[in-house]
Amino acid sequence: MFRVGWIVAAIAGIHPVLEALRASRPLDRILVVKGVGGQRLQDVIDRARVAGIPVRFEPRTVLDKLAGTAAHQGVVALGAARQYARFEEVSATARLLVALDGVEDPHNLGAIIRTALAAGSDALVIPERRAAGLSDVVAKAAAGALEHLPVVRVGNLTKTLTELKDRGYWIYGLDERGTSVYHEVAYASPAVIVLGGEGKGLHDLVRRHCDVLVRIPMTGAIPSLNVSVAAGIVLFDWAHRFGRKP
Repeated sequence: MFRVGWIVAAIAGIHPVLEALRASRPLDRILVVKGVGGQRLQDVIDRARVAGIPVRFEPRTVLDKLAGTAAHQGVVALGAARQYARFEEVSATARLLVALDGVEDPHNLGAIIRTALAAGSDALVIPERRAAGLSDVVAKAAAGALEHLPVVRVGNLTKTLTELKDRGYWIYGLDERGTSVYHEVAYASPAVIVLGGEGKGLHDLVRRHCDVLVRIPMTGAIPSLNVSVAAGIVLFDWAHRFGRKP
């Protein structure tokens, strides 16, 4: 059974953030003003790291905007829009997983979640660093799909792909430099389809962990599609050939 717990909005201030950490509230990440110190702030950082919550150091203006005030004492926690699922829960039974390599736009993440669910995917895998997490913006863009599709957040995507290979998954990376056309690939099952971030595509290390690199043929001067559009094309092709009825 996948755990669900809705929490939205920013938590500002040292005491509120510490209380959220003590209560084990699902937090997407914690932002700390660059150059700010002190024992209580260090307590926040230490507790976050023990809990596996990413800590990022940002300019004060970034925290001012997120908190809606300058009175945040140098720390703002971003609550997850939904509690993340456990890797073991989804990898044991899934036929199709979608993994994202650095998708940073929350609107794209929400659109991919909606598309992945509609195409019959079993879960989404996202990295902790340099990627959008489950925020209220993502939840709105997903238009209700986040209530039904498990999302797993992992510390190291390449390590996770290796673990999935060991479990019998085939890894298919969508890349404009791929040698195989997406609708000609004889997909195996279970499978992982990996999509790269906006403007960057797949990182070299992630690309090397893919069993097959596939591409969507393009005409004209534009070499690639928006990642959420590309996700829809490839995922529905997979669903059609494996008999899923979205």
